[in-house]
Amino acid sequence: MSTVPSPGQSPADGPSSARQPTETRPVNSPPSVPAQLLATEHWSLLATRSMTQSEILSRISMFLTLVSATIVSLALIGQVTQFDQRFLTFALVLIGAVFVVGVLTQMRVGSASMEDLSHVIGMNRLRAAYVNLDPAIEQYLVTSAHDDDAGLWRTYNHLVGPNTKLRPLASSGAFIMVLNAGLAATFGALVASGRDAAVPVVTAAAAVCAAVFLGTSVLLGMRQFKRIREHYVPLFASVKQ
Repeated sequence: MSTVPSPGQSPADGPSSARQPTETRPVNSPPSVPAQLLATEHWSLLATRSMTQSEILSRISMFLTLVSATIVSLALIGQVTQFDQRFLTFALVLIGAVFVVGVLTQMRVGSASMEDLSHVIGMNRLRAAYVNLDPAIEQYLVTSAHDDDAGLWRTYNHLVGPNTKLRPLASSGAFIMVLNAGLAATFGALVASGRDAAVPVVTAAAAVCAAVFLGTSVLLGMRQFKRIREHYVPLFASVKQ
């Protein structure tokens, strides 16, 4: 039994012939759909940032606990050994191990700072998208909708501004850096004491170890930050008045 082709259908075409792909046209979605997508990404970045900060606080707490336990252990061992050569050997091993943990913690805090900066950049760009959807909301934003230096400073410091040059000195990275410098100074003093050096030599060794560690840490941090800034291009720069 033969079938009669419908109008516009060639006789060669049948019910089992392959269908031609249809052309897809862009659908104009209401403004609420882009806003929901942007808000989802915003909450994702915010959750990731919170998890990173929680991890850093946990690591710092563990490191401080380890340092406190080390001090108590050295005090107890010193009373037993009368601070002889056995005490120096035990102290060198223990302080060296704690110093290595401190350096690893400092490296993680530094990398977490870069991750936090990327999250802040992402959220600033999302705020720029919010402002594009509704320009009237920009006056209600406390944080910035720009991803350049001025916008990042506003997000981090809110109403304080970028003139707070001493603010980085109170950061978690600076805190860990100073604590590790103290451990490096202690390790250098113990090495000098183990070689029966005089008190001025022990003091000088401690000062040199602390200064070298601080200088190296600052230089490495500045090089990393400079390398990131050289390759970074803001997409939503602040409009200069």
